[in-house]
Amino acid sequence: MDGKRSDTLYPRLGTVLVILIALVAGMIGGFVGWYGAFHEVNHCGVHTTNLTSNQEAIVVGIFEDVKRSMVYIKSSKTNVSGIKHPFPINGSGSGFVISCNGSEYIITNEHVIAGADELTITFFDGTQRSGTLIGSDPMTDVAVIEASLPAHIQPLTLGDSDNIRPGQLAIAIGNPYALDNTITLGIISGLDRTITTEGGYTIEGVIQTDAAINPGNSGGPLLNARGEVIGINSAILPFADGIGFAIPINTAKKVSSEIIAHGKVLRPWLGITGMDLTPELAEMLGLDLDGGVIIVDVFEGDPADEAGLRGSSSHIGAEDFEPGDIIIEFDGKKIFTMNELIKAILEHEIGDEVEIGYVRDGVEERVNVTLKERPPGK
Repeated sequence: MDGKRSDTLYPRLGTVLVILIALVAGMIGGFVGWYGAFHEVNHCGVHTTNLTSNQEAIVVGIFEDVKRSMVYIKSSKTNVSGIKHPFPINGSGSGFVISCNGSEYIITNEHVIAGADELTITFFDGTQRSGTLIGSDPMTDVAVIEASLPAHIQPLTLGDSDNIRPGQLAIAIGNPYALDNTITLGIISGLDRTITTEGGYTIEGVIQTDAAINPGNSGGPLLNARGEVIGINSAILPFADGIGFAIPINTAKKVSSEIIAHGKVLRPWLGITGMDLTPELAEMLGLDLDGGVIIVDVFEGDPADEAGLRGSSSHIGAEDFEPGDIIIEFDGKKIFTMNELIKAILEHEIGDEVEIGYVRDGVEERVNVTLKERPPGK
């Protein structure tokens, strides 16, 4: 009886296995075909772009539509530090024209124009104009410039970076190494990346792409397959091939609107510097806490100071080190890291009153704090 069942079962299993193998082979073949339509590996193992004629037409069409809105930005600043005869230091980058409230402006990266005394804007037809910086925001690496635009300049269409997905087409346009109107092609490689700017600011929610971004591309647009701007090309990962980053255009929209309206970005401010309370640090200090933010310094006259919060006595590792107040809650949200505290603060408006939970000398306490406007340079 068992033998007969086995004789019947094995052919059936064989049939099922053949079907499964065929299905898997079909799926693999479909993926390889899709990937091969975009990336081809040559005999040296190098990935090359392999577009269909339809894809080529889309990319060429986008480039033709966008190139007139691109600009090359040359920044100059005078170096006078310890030198008898000052000399100019030049930098360069890319930018593009946007429309806001019926007027046209140029948007770029903050690090492209940082510290510049003079800005020279070169348009697609070679026309050069002086640019005036309206304002910049080092926390998001966004800057807005005003200039007299040549005729027939069309602002780019801004897309929605909240709706992009990994694997979608990404087109980067800029002026790498002063080579104007250079286009590179890739995909969205990842989302919600975190990068640190040259000024030490942390930017979250950044777009990752394998479209080539080289020095001089900074400030140029990252586009989708419809030619809409989804990001501002900002940075590359040094010593890594095919890893570039762009500031999401939704972030840039909000920031640029505030810069155009106020000349700066208005942000709430608590008035402290702090550090993460890590498990190792908590153990070293004998604290029974899972996390939090140790207040290092409290700025005089700012909200934390007015509320009576206390900073640390000296730097960590010193014999006389005494930790400052440890923030563990902000407006009802548990706080474990400095980044979480910053995000919680930025969710509020200037003038908001919030309750802060903190630990001082092992005792949990609470205090109400009224947030002020973040001062320039802090």
